[in-house]
Amino acid sequence: MVRALEADESVTSIAGVARRLPGLKSGRTVWHRADVVTSDLSQIFDGADAVVHLAWLFQPTRNAMATWRANVLGSMRVFQAVAEAGVPALVYASSVGAYSPRPKDEPVDESWPTHGCAGAAYGREKAYVERVLDVFENGNPGIRVVRMRPGFIFKRAAATEQRRLFAGPLLPRRLVKAGNIPFVPDIPGLKLQVLHTEDAAEAYRLAVVRPVSGAFNLAADPVLDPPALADLLGARLVPVSPGLARAAVAAGWHLRLVPAAPGLLEMALQIPLMRMDRAREVLGWTPAYSSVDAVRSVLEGMREGAGLDTAPLAPDSGRRRLREFATGAGARSTPEG
Repeated sequence: MVRALEADESVTSIAGVARRLPGLKSGRTVWHRADVVTSDLSQIFDGADAVVHLAWLFQPTRNAMATWRANVLGSMRVFQAVAEAGVPALVYASSVGAYSPRPKDEPVDESWPTHGCAGAAYGREKAYVERVLDVFENGNPGIRVVRMRPGFIFKRAAATEQRRLFAGPLLPRRLVKAGNIPFVPDIPGLKLQVLHTEDAAEAYRLAVVRPVSGAFNLAADPVLDPPALADLLGARLVPVSPGLARAAVAAGWHLRLVPAAPGLLEMALQIPLMRMDRAREVLGWTPAYSSVDAVRSVLEGMREGAGLDTAPLAPDSGRRRLREFATGAGARSTPEG
């Protein structure tokens, strides 16, 4: 997002906000240390032309109150600060996970209900923030509000973070290579829409600089299902029932072997496929990378332990993996606490 905005000559300055300041330095970006749950955000937002709200806590899945405070109450504080500072535009990172269930073979547009998946904290929280935004828009008609609803976002440098968030410390690097993964579970109904981080960032840039409002679905082609993933990984398909898959994920989570809560699989089996017509026609957005490109990039990053000089994207190391084991997968927001 920062790189995309800095490449735009119409953007003269950027204020980045993070709990832990990154080591990465950028030309027109000034970083502020702040927490959406506790900090005074209106002072940081004062004078801004737009606020892009990206903050979201995936972990700890074992502490629902921690994620609720950061994701729901934190988002409410961001929206309130936008209104107090008189910022004319708000771009919010929602998700395909906010959508209500629908059969996979019927793609939906942005008018489909956003009540989430009841079994997944992520979906419940995304859906609740959508309702908060409904109230915010009604009370602040002069503020341009954009809701971005992307599919699963991948890039090479985020690979270690995503391994920590969803797979845990037991996933060996050498396994994540075409030909090394023995099989892909062929779970009926599992279909995913994916996009590359750079394409997501470009969509957000367009939402900042163009006078658009409302919701936008974001994903690249093709839709990924188990056969497509098996082909990408050079693995064979093994039929696995949804019930068996749920039981396996639940067992791993309860044994503290994986950080991903069982509800995430349930959400993946229920979320609808999205149509991108509005993003193309109104936002003027076309992804440069295919979904296969995005998955390849994150797999490459996992093999190499890739990352960046910022705490959430910290590269892989044996010490960090040991901390994941010691604290119990999914028990902490990050391996550094």
